[in-house]
Amino acid sequence: MTHSFYLANAVGIGQRIMRIACNILAIHVGICLCVCNANAQPTASLPFRSVEPVAVGDVNWTDGFWAQRLETCREKTIPAMWEIMRGTQYKPYLEHFRIAAGLAEGRYRGASFNDGDFYKWMEAVCLLQAVDKDHVWDQRLNEIIRVIGKAQRSDGYLHTPVLIANRNGDDSVQPIGDRFNFEMYNMGHLMTAACVHHQVTGKDSLLRIAQRAADFLDDAYRNPTPEQAGHAICPSHYMGLLDLYRTTGETRYLDLAKRLVKMRDLTVDGGDDNQDRMPFTQQTEAVGHAVRATYLYAGIADLYAEIGDDALWSSLEKIWQNVVHQKMYITGGCGALHDGASPDGSKNQREITRVHQAFGRNYQLPNTTAHNETCANIGNVLWNWRMFLANGESKHIDVLELALYNSILSGVDLDGTNFFYTNPLRQSDTAPVALRWAGGRKPFVTSFCCPPNLARTIAGVGLYAYGKSDDTVWVNLYGSNTLDTHLTNSGHVRIEQATDYPWDGHIQITIAECQNQPVCLKLRIPGWATKTTLKIDGVPTKTTIKSESYVSLKRVWSPGTVIELDFAMPARLIESHPLVEETRNHVAVKRGPIVYCLESVDLPDDTSLADLRVPEDVELIPRFEPELLDGVTVLEGELSLKQSGQWRNQLYREFNPTPSSPVAVQLIPYFAWANRGKSEMSVWLPLD
Repeated sequence: MTHSFYLANAVGIGQRIMRIACNILAIHVGICLCVCNANAQPTASLPFRSVEPVAVGDVNWTDGFWAQRLETCREKTIPAMWEIMRGTQYKPYLEHFRIAAGLAEGRYRGASFNDGDFYKWMEAVCLLQAVDKDHVWDQRLNEIIRVIGKAQRSDGYLHTPVLIANRNGDDSVQPIGDRFNFEMYNMGHLMTAACVHHQVTGKDSLLRIAQRAADFLDDAYRNPTPEQAGHAICPSHYMGLLDLYRTTGETRYLDLAKRLVKMRDLTVDGGDDNQDRMPFTQQTEAVGHAVRATYLYAGIADLYAEIGDDALWSSLEKIWQNVVHQKMYITGGCGALHDGASPDGSKNQREITRVHQAFGRNYQLPNTTAHNETCANIGNVLWNWRMFLANGESKHIDVLELALYNSILSGVDLDGTNFFYTNPLRQSDTAPVALRWAGGRKPFVTSFCCPPNLARTIAGVGLYAYGKSDDTVWVNLYGSNTLDTHLTNSGHVRIEQATDYPWDGHIQITIAECQNQPVCLKLRIPGWATKTTLKIDGVPTKTTIKSESYVSLKRVWSPGTVIELDFAMPARLIESHPLVEETRNHVAVKRGPIVYCLESVDLPDDTSLADLRVPEDVELIPRFEPELLDGVTVLEGELSLKQSGQWRNQLYREFNPTPSSPVAVQLIPYFAWANRGKSEMSVWLPLD
């Protein structure tokens, strides 16, 4: 992210005292905090960023879509997750730290990455505390941090599977002994959560724990070996170390991040599943495990903001083009395959490795068997946010918004307490294969990484809504909210948004407070917006407006000035590239940023979803339904019904044209499917 950090430097004779002021940033999206200490020099605005993030708490959602999601997250998701994570009904989370600290007896039971998932939940709590502080949660965090501190080893090592094994007398289990033990993943999420906690509360209790963990890694990887190089799996620690560096100003953490990224090149037995078959700067397409990949790309983009290595950026750009134009679902989902092999079809059989939960080949985008892990879709957001901060290009916010409204929100039910691990684009009663992540949303799955990741994403969505630079506010996401922030060159600015977006394209932005200094407002014009009008105090502007860009309005504003944006939002039929074989002669429906689907619960009795066709001249009429699915805009129209009959164990049969009849249907937003009981669903529908 590219953000404005406001540093006030007081220089005294014989010594320099660095003071950091206003803009200490939202860490889980790559935001910068600065904490002074005697030996460290906090960083100023990064030289290789175009935009800076706003601070945690600068944005408050006041009404509408995201306010509703934050309320559900605060009132339902976080408490339900706390009940799971403080107990042992499913798997221990807090209890693992208690055992590691000697406060309880027991063994380790769960995935090796459970510590990191607990840190993600803590981060979500902190992000919600930034705008709506609750003393009970504050005290609860204090007690949790006390337990985590007691569990940490004196040298800074903190990973409960190893600590518990050692406490129970098994000294054969040692730190950094198993590349799939996810130690650095866990510690990376600890660092990010600690920086958010520090920014929100002003306390350094968790920050000190995170620093000790980083110091351990700094010692352990002082001179990396090829054997150690393979440990960079699902690398949240790149982002975590950079968060920690920006928070404390301690340059050792930046140096360690650079060293750990460079260490990847030493890998001698790597493969595509972990994106380490070849050095990063030789990579040109997305391969392997989609969560590990998107976390890697986000971490590299974050490092680029610090060091400006053009070779890193060149690979990032090529991989981004590959994902967006050849490997990303229409929902912003990532990672098509449950299992596969890579590189696919290689003549050199020895270089092929197994991949799982992974990107497939170009244009390989199945629907029923799509994996699209929620964490991978979140990784897509983390990556595109950092790309945007580096270059200020709206195309990255387009992808971020697409994933937020579709493939991420589909990961949780409307009640906020049941979750998808995978996010397919078609659900059928007669699926061709039994999938290990099939079925409805559940309160708990063994890999519980997605639910807390989703919680912290929703809790921190305000961090993506705006960016800033010296005299500029970048308006990225639209929704009813207030922004109260400070610009380096233009002082205090407060703006208010009022809109029913994403259901309606009319947005009203009011300049509530400002100083007598020029301020530039950059308003994002989404790539899907083919017709946009812009008015200031009711007067149309002559400013050129182009989709997939920002329109700039710079002046000395008067408080009370009203800016009105209006995006036309027709329902549109979308077709895929012809090489996407599963959707040849199919269309999907989008309206604004929302992808729609057809769910069998909305069909007449005895009507099969598989027998429906879309007329080329179909007219889909939007209508807001306040009582349906917590309030959504549905699309109503007539499709063609063609009875296909029974197949009777046939793989092929002679084509027999059948007459069609019209049937009235209602399409709902994809994110809201599977909230009304068991049903079939499809995003892509065949043309008539």
